[in-house]
Amino acid sequence: MKTAPVTRRSDELMARAERLFPGGVNSPVRAFRSVGGSPRVIERAQGAQLWDVDGNELIDYVGSWGPLILGHAHPDVVAAVQRTAEKGTSFGAPNPLEVGLGEAITAAMPSIERLRFVNSGTEAAMSALRVARGFTGRDKIIKLAGGYHGHADGLLVRAGSAAAGIGRPTSAGVTAAMAADTLVAPYNDLSTVANLLADHYGQVAAVIVEPVAANMGVIRPASGYLEGLRQVTTEAGALLIFDEVITGFRLDRGGAQQRYGVRPDLTVLGKIIGGGLPIGAYGGRADVMAVVAPDGPVYQAGTLSGNPLAMAAGLATLQRLTAAVYARLEEYGTVLEAGLKDAANGAGMSVQVVRVGSMLTVFFDDDPRFSRFFHAMLDRGVMLPPSQQEAWFVSAAHGDDELRQTLIAARGAFREEHM
Repeated sequence: MKTAPVTRRSDELMARAERLFPGGVNSPVRAFRSVGGSPRVIERAQGAQLWDVDGNELIDYVGSWGPLILGHAHPDVVAAVQRTAEKGTSFGAPNPLEVGLGEAITAAMPSIERLRFVNSGTEAAMSALRVARGFTGRDKIIKLAGGYHGHADGLLVRAGSAAAGIGRPTSAGVTAAMAADTLVAPYNDLSTVANLLADHYGQVAAVIVEPVAANMGVIRPASGYLEGLRQVTTEAGALLIFDEVITGFRLDRGGAQQRYGVRPDLTVLGKIIGGGLPIGAYGGRADVMAVVAPDGPVYQAGTLSGNPLAMAAGLATLQRLTAAVYARLEEYGTVLEAGLKDAANGAGMSVQVVRVGSMLTVFFDDDPRFSRFFHAMLDRGVMLPPSQQEAWFVSAAHGDDELRQTLIAARGAFREEHM
């Protein structure tokens, strides 16, 4: 069994952090509660590598939860941010970079005719649903169980009554009244969505879905599922919203909607379009977006929306996402998937590896087994998401050496877990 690395400074900093922040962190999954142990405190990153404050080097498959498709501190992205910062960090007024990034997004995703920049995926999803309600004059929405669309009250909801599909809050502080307007159906179950639309005919403003589920582990859409959602929402007069915060510019330049050939009415974006800086966006059909203030009655605003630093980082990132980059990501994702399966089989472990493009999840039959695997990989210098319900991300900065080292580590971790 490999000796655990020294983490003294990380432990000291986390002890201080716990006196400041709930759980010692500023986003819950970082606290390692689902895997146990104490988080590493990261000091710097470059390419596919992280270094913690104790000097331990880690091959990174978190990628800041998906935005860093080019890898950490890509020189072109860093240079774009530096040049922009020298001119000012925020204006509270229109700037040319937001026009450039907006044009790059609409060129890549034809379903987005008009859009609005915001500062997070949560804000984007919340705003898109408000727009859907304002456009349709309807109150209810349908989300898919296990899908995560940020922490807005109406989206922190799980399935309630199986017969009615009425949602129940998953978080304290979310009112039952707020949850009651959210209907929940299982992912990849088209008939339940169709039944909910029929049972609540004329009341549902939108169906919101991650076209490839990535917050309950990576789960592919079943054959015909996305096409079916397009059909039943159209027939019911409801809007179809694709939450492509994770898949947008990850699976291809045009996101999952390009990969699967389905055109939503509204799209929610984030992560990659900001190149590692805080960002979100929502957009879609011009007639739907016409209800957004100041053109229409749906109010939404933001002091830092269209922030030039985020615009510069996002534009620099999107400009480098060529067909060759996507081909490389697909190739390396395939190599990693096959290597992980071989490593597990060689150790006599029963796991499933599910991959779509450059994101994947290794599913164990219980959480404790994943926790042990996670720490065995971490001790061997590989940083994975500290939850089995999250996706691993391959970046363009990962190369043959990183994949080889990862698979060597995986073979050791699987053997250790099987002992």
